[in-house]
Amino acid sequence: MEILFLVSRAESESLLCALLRACARRHIPCGCFLTGPAAALASRAQVEIDLRACVGVAVCEYSWERFGRGPCLVTPGSQTDNSAMAASARRIVSL
Repeated sequence: MEILFLVSRAESESLLCALLRACARRHIPCGCFLTGPAAALASRAQVEIDLRACVGVAVCEYSWERFGRGPCLVTPGSQTDNSAMAASARRIVSL
């Protein structure tokens, strides 16, 4: 994958969605890992829609248990998943 978005702040929602849409428009393979308070984004429908263009997506299972509410729309994962995605990414963008 070209870019991995590592998102740890829930306030990054609008920026993340804009970047994901830009990647989709330019056919740039990207992935996303949601952790910490940003795990709450995994229950937001618009975020889930924008994440569909990603080649890999996961939300930290531990963070989801702590910050999540309602149904989780993203595949739960672990920091091991985060590491695997980071290893396959050319660039990492932290939000």
